[in-house]
Amino acid sequence: MEKDPQNGEEAPSLREEGIKKDQDYNDADNKSDETEKPVPRPEDAPRAEAPKPTGTGPVPNGGLQAWLHVLGGFFLFFNTWGIMNAFGVFQTYYESGALFTESSSNISWIGAIQSFMLLTVGFFSGPLYDKGHLRILLIVGSFGIVFGHMMLSLCHTYWQVLLAQGFCVGIGAGCLFVPCVSILPTYFNTKLGLVVGLATAGSSFGGVIYPIVLYRLIDSVGFGWSVRVIGFIALGTLVLPITVMKMRVKPPKARALIDWSAFTDVQFVLFTISTMIGFIGVYVLLFYLSFFAEEQRITDTNLAFYLVPIFNAASCFGRTLPNALSDRTGPFNIVGPGAAIVGTLILCMIAVKNIAGVVIIAILSGFFSGVFIAMPPVCFVALTQDKTKIGTRIGMGFSIIAFGVLAGGPGGGAILGKVTPLNWHGLWIFGGVTPLIAAVLYVGLRVQRSGFKVNVKA
Repeated sequence: MEKDPQNGEEAPSLREEGIKKDQDYNDADNKSDETEKPVPRPEDAPRAEAPKPTGTGPVPNGGLQAWLHVLGGFFLFFNTWGIMNAFGVFQTYYESGALFTESSSNISWIGAIQSFMLLTVGFFSGPLYDKGHLRILLIVGSFGIVFGHMMLSLCHTYWQVLLAQGFCVGIGAGCLFVPCVSILPTYFNTKLGLVVGLATAGSSFGGVIYPIVLYRLIDSVGFGWSVRVIGFIALGTLVLPITVMKMRVKPPKARALIDWSAFTDVQFVLFTISTMIGFIGVYVLLFYLSFFAEEQRITDTNLAFYLVPIFNAASCFGRTLPNALSDRTGPFNIVGPGAAIVGTLILCMIAVKNIAGVVIIAILSGFFSGVFIAMPPVCFVALTQDKTKIGTRIGMGFSIIAFGVLAGGPGGGAILGKVTPLNWHGLWIFGGVTPLIAAVLYVGLRVQRSGFKVNVKA
């Protein structure tokens, strides 16, 4: 403080005077705020909220988290398509009449409905996935699979088995199917074919493990506990996807159930119909290969049960190597030849009379049938110009393809008949011709997309 030269009192410094004036001005402003509202300015107007980002940066294409999702996808396929692919041994067991007595066609409805539910429930669970409910789908789907097997272990009649194994397990698998095919493209956009192939290999491993478990245990502990063990294996292997998998990209809005423009997309329609027809033959072979070998006395019961694991072990490579190759050649250069080979091999079943023949066809058809399981998701991505509609297109496509499953299993059983001698020739002709028709349609689609040039990625 400085002294005032006139009265001798201490005068405030210039700095303190400035602070006091500022305080006075602030007090005046505060009073003014209490009595007057500020004039709104254009820049103060509320702005529309900017859309939140749906991603968290560039696609990782590697790293621990991304590869953990590949492992999680592996176990999802292990417990969805893997369980579906194991139905052949259940078909053979049910044909024996140990649990109930029904025709081959009726028995095949159990596996057909199971696979149909897997594909069609994914159509409805897609919007839930798009809304960010991944964990709910994983938990509900896992519960359906485990609970369905536990209930199956208590069944003694056909309708009970149909409800537990066909509907309950099938619906549970359908809840898991959308995460199987939708989450990996958000973590990888290079070498997607290889990544999807590695994940889908889980379906082959499931098709190997589950039939062996059932067959090795059924004589010692009975059907009930054999199925419960399968349920416990499913429970243990589904813990990892529930724990590690999370959505990296959430769509800005839930996808529509139907993209009506898809029905005017000739290439999409052609590919979907082709795959549906091809699935008929694959499921004829998958359901009846084991039963054929046993009923025709080509193998004993022991080896007949192991034909399904042999088929699925070979398909493990068929669902990995062609997908990896498709990253270089394009998926449409793979599906056509693969479908033609599958159809030819099924027709060759007409001439099979010995163990060597049935085992060789099981191995080769298992390998090449992988194109029908692993390649469609990659092809649907390539066929969809607007990538925001991929989920809708995949859901629609597989829902239509599901009707091929219904035609293959029960349709094949109706051709086979109930009275001996069974019509095996008619069954194999039906099963072999359908993949050949699919192959012709695939080739036509490939030509439409890329012309007649062979050395073109398509």
